[in-house]
Amino acid sequence: MSAATQERMPALYLSHGAPPLADDPVWPGELAAWSAGLPRPRAILMVSAHWEEAPLALGATETVPLVYDFWGFPEHYYRVTYEAPGAPELAESVRKLLRAPGIPVQDVPDRGLDHGAYVPLVEMYPEADIPVLQVSMPTLDPVRLMEIGRRLAPLRDEGVLIVGSGFFTHNLAALRQGGIPAWSAEFDDWGRRALEARDVDALLDFTRKSPAGQLAHPRTEHFAPLFVTMGAADAAGELDAQKSVIDGFWMGLAKRSVQFG
Repeated sequence: MSAATQERMPALYLSHGAPPLADDPVWPGELAAWSAGLPRPRAILMVSAHWEEAPLALGATETVPLVYDFWGFPEHYYRVTYEAPGAPELAESVRKLLRAPGIPVQDVPDRGLDHGAYVPLVEMYPEADIPVLQVSMPTLDPVRLMEIGRRLAPLRDEGVLIVGSGFFTHNLAALRQGGIPAWSAEFDDWGRRALEARDVDALLDFTRKSPAGQLAHPRTEHFAPLFVTMGAADAAGELDAQKSVIDGFWMGLAKRSVQFG
C-alpha cells in the first residue's frame, strides 16, 4: 500500500451479534451511526472471533462467497450477501509487517468473510464498496495477540480500519430466558472500568482478575479480538484515547464496543 495520505484511522473492537442482529430495532442504527462518524477507510482489516487458525492466515483477496458459520436459523439469513472488493495490496502489507521469526503467515484464498466480519459490515458499510481482508487469530493468548496488533498498527496511517470483532460477554449455554444475567452485567461493568483506567495488566489476565470471568467467557475467543485492537492502539500511544461507543445488552450479552483513537 502507498504511503499515508490521510489522517490515522482509529482501531475498533465491536460486539458483532448473530445474524438476527439485522432485525434488532436499535443495534443496526448504532453501528451505522458509528461508521458515519469515522473517516472513510481505504480498506478494512477484520479479526473475527470465528476464525481461529494457526499459523496466522490471510483470507480471500478477491470476492468469494461468505462463510455462513451458523446453524438452525431461518433460510433468509443464508441468502445475505456482502460482495466487498478484495484487498490484495493490504494482504501484502500484512505479510510484510508480520513476517518475522515465530510468526509464519499462510494464505487461504478461498476463505470468505464469516458472520463475525460481514454481519457488522452490512450495517456499517452497506454499499460493500470498501476492500476487506479478514485474518485469522493464530492464538487466544492475549499477550501474543497484542503483539500482532502492534505489528499491524502502521496500517492505520495508510487509511486501514483495524476491527476486532467479538462479543464483550459470550456464554450462550448459561443464558436464561429473559433478563440480564448477573455474570454478564458484572463482567461488563468490570471491563468498562478496566478500559477507562487503562489497566492493561488486568485485561490481559481477565479470566482471573475479573468477576465472573469464567462465566462471561468460558472460552475466550470472543474477547480475544480486543487485544489485537489494543495492540494496534498501544503502538500509536493511543490506549488513553479510548471510548465505549456502544453499550447495553442483547439477549443478556454485553454488546460493549470500543474505539481507540
